[in-house]
Order: sequence, then C-alpha cells, then structure tokens
Amino acid sequence: MTDERDARTVDFLFEMGLLKRYKRTGWVIAGVASPESIADHSHRTAITAAVIASMEGADPQRSAFLSLFHDTQESRVSDIPHIGKRYLKSALNEEVTADQTAGMPVALAEVIGSAVGEYEAKESAEAVCAKDADKLECLMQAVEYQEQGTDTRAWIETSMASLKTAAAKRLADAALEASSLRWMHQARESKPEL
Repeated sequence: MTDERDARTVDFLFEMGLLKRYKRTGWVIAGVASPESIADHSHRTAITAAVIASMEGADPQRSAFLSLFHDTQESRVSDIPHIGKRYLKSALNEEVTADQTAGMPVALAEVIGSAVGEYEAKESAEAVCAKDADKLECLMQAVEYQEQGTDTRAWIETSMASLKTAAAKRLADAALEASSLRWMHQARESKPEL
C-alpha cells in the first residue's frame, strides 16, 4: 500500500506536468501561433538565473533552483497575463504552493515553500538574479517571436525596464543587438581543431 505522503508527492509531480501543456498567455495575446509553455519558460529561466547569478557573484545553483519553482503555482491559477492582473485578485503564490504541497513530507514541502517564499520576497541576491532571469528570458523570447514577425515591443520594453542587476541589463542589451541564431551561424563557420 502506498504511503499517503508519497502519493501526495506523486500528485504534485503529475500536477507539475500541466506546466508542459499550459501555454504562456501573453504570447497568445500577441498573436503567436504556437507559444511556449510555462515549463519551456521555466527551463530557460533556470539556466539564465544560473548565468546571471554567476556573473553577479551570487549562488548560481540556488538562483536556478528558485527559478524552477517561480511559476509552479500556474498549474492551479494559470498564466494570467499582465493586463488581466489589473482586474483579478488572486491568492499569493506562497498560499498556492502551500496548498500544492499539503500532505507531502514536511521537509519536502518546506524546501519547495521556502524556495517560493525566497523568490517572492526578492531580498536575497539569488532571488534578485532569479527574478531578473524571469524578465530576461521573457525579453529573449520576445526577440525570437519578433524575428518570426510578431510585434513584441511591449514585452521587450517592460522586461528591460524591470531588470535590476548589471549583468541582466548587459545581457539584455546584447540580446537586443543579436540575432537569435547568431550562435548557430558562428558554430557552423568555425572549424573545430582535431
């Protein structure tokens, strides 16, 4: 017979699978035909958080960890677009996370809850880097969609305006000057030494 705490943990993991199916609604509003999922966004956000934290002298692993959980609440409340938040009163992310992790082993629920709480407080260097990663990832996705013909200037402008760290601002500037496929052209043209 399955332990109830293990069952609740598995329920949480299945619930997180919804994030692979839920699309980011801002991109739907922008007219992107096949927008990224919340999980897609969270994946690159975690990598970006590690990069920014490394550049800022913060703990890259902690920052990436915070980013992995930054949108997990959207499995229950969905991805509410920025304009929609003006009209809705939603539960705090910490409250949603507490509901999601209820019944799980206490230590595990505390690990997840503390990650969400730290991210939402935006007080630690790692949380600031994770928040900047969220915005920088959005900016980079907007650049990619803009290259495909969608007008994403508003996403680029609001993302750029919300960046706090010097590293994220420098990376945003570089992203705005680059083609999203520049790396591929450079890799194709370079000859590896054997």
